[in-house]
Amino acid sequence: MRSVHRVRPRSHRPVPRRRRAAALLTALASAVVGLPPAVPAHAMPDGTSDDGRAAVTEAPPPAGGFEQQVLFKAARERGYFCFRVPAVVLSARGTLLAFAEGRRHDCGDAGDIDLVLKRSTDGGRTWGPLQVVSRGKGDTHGNPAPVVDRRTGRIVLAETHNAGRTDGLGCAVPCDRTPHLRYSDDDGVTWSAPRTLASGIRPARWNAWYATGPGHGIQLARGRHAGRLVFGVNSESYADHRVTAAHAALVHSDDGGATWRIGALDSWPVAAGGTFRQKPSELTLLERSDGSVYVNGREQDGTDLGHRTAAVSRDGGDSFAAPFRALPALPTPMVQASVLRLPLPRSRAAGGRGRTLLAAPADPDRRRTMTIRSSWDEGRTWEDADRGARVTSDWSGYSDLVAISSEVTGLLYEGGAADSRDEIRFVRFTEDWLGPRRGPDPTTRDRAPRARPALVLGGARPTGGRFGKALAFDGRDDAVRLPFRTSLPLGGHDFTCSLWFRYDAGTGEQPLLWMGGVGNAAPQVVVAGDPGNDRITARVTAVGGAGPAATARVGTHDAYHDGRWHHLALRRTGGRLLLTVDGAGTTVVRDVPGSVSRGSVFGVHLGQRPDGRAHFTGALDEVRVYRRSLTDEELAGVRTRGATVRAPMVLGLPLDRVSRPGR
Repeated sequence: MRSVHRVRPRSHRPVPRRRRAAALLTALASAVVGLPPAVPAHAMPDGTSDDGRAAVTEAPPPAGGFEQQVLFKAARERGYFCFRVPAVVLSARGTLLAFAEGRRHDCGDAGDIDLVLKRSTDGGRTWGPLQVVSRGKGDTHGNPAPVVDRRTGRIVLAETHNAGRTDGLGCAVPCDRTPHLRYSDDDGVTWSAPRTLASGIRPARWNAWYATGPGHGIQLARGRHAGRLVFGVNSESYADHRVTAAHAALVHSDDGGATWRIGALDSWPVAAGGTFRQKPSELTLLERSDGSVYVNGREQDGTDLGHRTAAVSRDGGDSFAAPFRALPALPTPMVQASVLRLPLPRSRAAGGRGRTLLAAPADPDRRRTMTIRSSWDEGRTWEDADRGARVTSDWSGYSDLVAISSEVTGLLYEGGAADSRDEIRFVRFTEDWLGPRRGPDPTTRDRAPRARPALVLGGARPTGGRFGKALAFDGRDDAVRLPFRTSLPLGGHDFTCSLWFRYDAGTGEQPLLWMGGVGNAAPQVVVAGDPGNDRITARVTAVGGAGPAATARVGTHDAYHDGRWHHLALRRTGGRLLLTVDGAGTTVVRDVPGSVSRGSVFGVHLGQRPDGRAHFTGALDEVRVYRRSLTDEELAGVRTRGATVRAPMVLGLPLDRVSRPGR
């Protein structure tokens, strides 16, 4: 992985023959492939060596393991409305280069946009002034995807251009976007003129949308393709007045960026009705210890569950071992994210394969709460967001990770108190700040077929229940979360949710059972107390075809917050929703058609909203979900004696015991 190399100020001693020969070969290679000479960007501050490069110093770890500064902000830079889409790399000489889109007149994606840069020669503690690397001149120059060639020191920068707009709207579909490439041989002080890569890595059929990165690419270090430069692209095809397919691909170069070709490719057709299974985009990648390339991408608008998707290449980026698959157990909002495998010294200290990081907002509904989650098996599984290291509770969006040294990691990310586009921040942190690997959480049994135990979070504890023991929740951080399995999503089926609850809270949202996503447009099934409005509410949000989500709500005329046990049943059947409390007073409303678990973040929580912004204060007992509507007689048996029902059980939580790890 990346390592820091100290660079001393240049002396006046004669240059060794081997160095002169290497420089000559590099120059000849540039001439042969037709790469233009480097042209200056903006001048760097004082302190550079006689060839324009500053002496690089290795910075000590930040005090307390964490420090943060604002790197790009419109109020500090004349001529810019906002900055977005960060990317960061460490040069072979140890210089940090932080890229961003400088949006001049508005914050839209298709306006007058420059690609800008700041450089640091002291490990990210201080930064030079803003440089314009690629001036849009009214057009859009964006999606930075820098890659460092550690054999030559050359920094290759892929970018995407399109005609700009002045109305603040996005690029019309089809959007004529083309990939370009420029490079720097002096750590980003000067840059070559751009040259188009369209003939090599943008087929004619990719005519609706095209994007490089964004975020850094990688150079392979293992296997027969060692030295290869790789970055990700995504695109769409357009025909007959509609988008017909989505494509995610790796492009690579074996000659230092002179020529590029499309390697691994995964294409997903779009049905005539506008639906498709997946749309992988904004790919972030790393090389695993076995030489395979792990690719994690944003998943948006597909019918598969989740907003993250992943694939692996085992042949140096030439092909994917299998199509992208959605990651429903890795909840994030729809957003670009970044991954990084920590350098080997830390990997050895951690044992096994070491530690791999993913930076992304943790709120499943909105872009906020930037969090760094760890994987201990190189991205095969990821820790839950509540175990991750929280960078900020503010709004936050796109990001890029970089290994600065064997001790310090950097994160460049969008953030703001009012909007994730307010500014771009740079964080330096250590592995001590991330914290050690945590042991397993306590669990409680799930009697559904082939179900793993549910996780008991925050210290929820046993208490007296309606049938034996129950589980009490303190309203602060207690919850029960079910590990994802494919039998949990209810889809478009009829169902029954049955549970016992007891509480006496007088205010606040009191989530009892939450299945699915969060937010107005996310498919979900929710049952919650609303004591402030003296009711229990249930809602079902469903989506069908390519149309928008729709919601049906049903409520009681009593909050039942009297501190006594009450039985609740929510049934979906025959186009209706039925909410029954204590076997009487059933409320009926018209259902909304479609799937209650499609194309969104999915989770099952008791006592907690999926975004952690509301917790239940009270107790729950015998929580069950069946994949059909139970009859009144079946419900009566469940309510009066906890009877077993002959119906497909999705989850069955008696909540009568908590098992501690190691006991």
